[in-house]
Amino acid sequence: MKTPKIIAEIGCNHKGDMNIAREMIITAAMFCKVDVVKFQKRNNRELLSEEEYNTPHPNPINAYGKTYGEHREYLEFDIYQHQQLKAWCEEQGLVYSTSVWDVTSAKEITSLNPRLIKIPSACNLNKGILNYLCENYPGEIHLSLGMTTHQEEEQIVTFFEDRERAKDLVLYSCTSGYPVPFEDICLLEISRLRQRFEGRVMSIGFSGHHLGIAVDVAAITLGAEWVERHYTLDRTWRGTDHAASLEPDGLRRLARDCRAVSRALTHKSVEVLDIETVQRNKLKKNQIKWQ
Repeated sequence: MKTPKIIAEIGCNHKGDMNIAREMIITAAMFCKVDVVKFQKRNNRELLSEEEYNTPHPNPINAYGKTYGEHREYLEFDIYQHQQLKAWCEEQGLVYSTSVWDVTSAKEITSLNPRLIKIPSACNLNKGILNYLCENYPGEIHLSLGMTTHQEEEQIVTFFEDRERAKDLVLYSCTSGYPVPFEDICLLEISRLRQRFEGRVMSIGFSGHHLGIAVDVAAITLGAEWVERHYTLDRTWRGTDHAASLEPDGLRRLARDCRAVSRALTHKSVEVLDIETVQRNKLKKNQIKWQ
């Protein structure tokens, strides 16, 4: 089995502060030992209507501005800041990535030529984004399947196949909720996706919004090659994603445990392993000739 790749999704958990973002990158690399750090990029004027932009945040306790638009702008980094984030990731030996929520953001992040770009569940039917990336971005395209019907999944994969990009596509089993109760995680969707799309796409991953790390380890046993979790320095910080995020020690343990389980998911290479031979000779010495 391939060693799973662990993605720490910072998203907007940096609170609009580049210094916090840099601390999170360094912590993710040195303490948590993940493989990828992922941010978000949005053009809020493109995404939101005038009314949506100027409406107060639905949950004022989490707001960083008087209106929802101001809130989103406060948390947004421009393309030059993303260029710096990518440089910081590379200094720490991490892969930089970003979720793109609109065509403008897809164009901007493509200009940085990261190894992978993510399509969030909310945007996986946006043909403008998908088509732009298929035609202009040569790297891996990772796509979450929350809030998506089976028919839509097939349409998405066929869209990539028609453009000869399906072998660059990673699909993520995902339930869109914050946080998701255990009974709604539906881990066996990983098996369904593997049965339906393995061989047609690059690989299958798991994007979780639940509490704890036990579920992610189970996802590895079902064949998920990528595990993505929201990550914060403090779950009590103001914002909508912090409560469903892992703090550094949780993320560290997740990465450790997923890799350990991955190493354990093998068959014995011989009937009696070398590590067992000494014990066999000691404990079975009077039974070895048993018929």
